[in-house]
Amino acid sequence: MATGETGFDDVTFDLISVQYHSLKAGHDYGQYVRDARNAGREDIASFFEEVMAQDSERARRCHEFMKELSGSSESGPAVS
Repeated sequence: MATGETGFDDVTFDLISVQYHSLKAGHDYGQYVRDARNAGREDIASFFEEVMAQDSERARRCHEFMKELSGSSESGPAVS
């Protein structure tokens, strides 16, 4: 596996990226929920809450995979 300039292998870098984007989106969705509720659209607010929960689960799974890779030779020197 290549570690490039970051010291992270591609898979670890990809997991970090997905985790970051999931957490960032989850933060943004909070505003979307408020916007939908302010517009009187509880159905849409519920949809945004579902999406937020999915991203939260996605970030959690990334974290678990990164813990699994941590300390292994698969992760590259930045995680070892």
